[in-house]
Amino acid sequence: MNPFRMNLTLILALLSTSFPYNSWAVHTYLGSETESLTRELVEWARQPEFLDWLRRIRRKIHEYPELSFQEYQTNQLIRNELDSLGIKYKWPVAKTGLVATIGSGAKPWFGLRADMDALPIQELVDWECKSKINGKMHACGHDAHITMLLGAARLIQNRRDKLKGTIKLVFQPAEEGFAGASYMLEEGALDGFQAMFGLHVWPFMPVGTIGSRPGPIMAGSSRFSAIMQGKGGHAAIPHKTRDPILAVSMAVLALQQLVSRETDPLEPRVLSVAFVDGGQAGNVIPASVRFGGTFRFMTLEGYSYLKQRIKEIIETQAGVHQCSATVDFMEEMRPYPPTINDPTIYDHSKRVGEILLGNNNVQHSPAMMAAEDFGFYSQRMAAALFFIGTQNKTTASASKGLHSPHFTIDEEVLPIGAALHAAVAISYLDTHFLS
Repeated sequence: MNPFRMNLTLILALLSTSFPYNSWAVHTYLGSETESLTRELVEWARQPEFLDWLRRIRRKIHEYPELSFQEYQTNQLIRNELDSLGIKYKWPVAKTGLVATIGSGAKPWFGLRADMDALPIQELVDWECKSKINGKMHACGHDAHITMLLGAARLIQNRRDKLKGTIKLVFQPAEEGFAGASYMLEEGALDGFQAMFGLHVWPFMPVGTIGSRPGPIMAGSSRFSAIMQGKGGHAAIPHKTRDPILAVSMAVLALQQLVSRETDPLEPRVLSVAFVDGGQAGNVIPASVRFGGTFRFMTLEGYSYLKQRIKEIIETQAGVHQCSATVDFMEEMRPYPPTINDPTIYDHSKRVGEILLGNNNVQHSPAMMAAEDFGFYSQRMAAALFFIGTQNKTTASASKGLHSPHFTIDEEVLPIGAALHAAVAISYLDTHFLS
């Protein structure tokens, strides 16, 4: 469509007194604009030089993984790339994070987020860019997340003079268990954001597909650790002991009833005891046993209920077996809230994805009980998290999941993620400007 005719259609619609006609015209205008924008971004992203640049960045990050709140070298790499693009940023934020800004600074502000940290895993993939840091690996794809966001930065910077607002690029540390998102929020780095969008790689979907859902998409999560204190002694005379192993065994069984008998079957909750540590000899009853795990929930009410009942059950079972117990919910690691996709941001991102990839390649994903600290953002602003496929069925990566020492990605996903980030953000500003 001729841009002049599109603008004329919009002006007539805005001047009209007929609200249904206004809505139709604005929707048509925005759809055409988004389609044109997306095609333009895709053409840029398809350039061989662009993909080569993205690959080089991702592989540098992959070779030198850094754990939570230790992402100093990663931060420096990001700043070097932003400097070369002429993009301003604020750092440090939350110790090793940073927030970059593209646009005039005028509202609305739309955020794009990438997490930065690696995992304490020894990489077992034998390739030329294998991790050079012993015992550390980007096994959750955060190296790809950073790369896609830097790619989006380059695409957006090329259109900076046309932006109808401001786009903020959030490079966040410490997603892996240390709630880096909450520290970014506490420091005020995201104050004033109207909305946020994030991508997470997903090895069980093919490259060229994305997926998500409105509402709850990922669970909240918290941890607990307990010490059951009894009285040790020889296994031949158990009546002279207070057996903490028996008390823990009964507590573990009782905890399972929190989901099976105290939770509405239609409300997702999970409680998993993941470790039990006690005793060294086969003929000695230990004096104490340490055990713990995680509990997961889709509502904050579910979190409060499970936390209260876990403590009650462990302490009650201790009393029944003449032991004592202490329960620690390890809140220094900060419980993660559920990730709740805002329906409006979800719908907007889904439409952009359908234009970019085709309707059949935008999937409705089931909610899952894994947790993501993106949930902190979804509590504070309209936000949406999408999964982006990295699977290439012709390679060995086809069946290797996240947090696996064999995890790999198909790097063809990188320009797709970059273009999607950019299109979602730019078209959001256009939509907000016209609303």
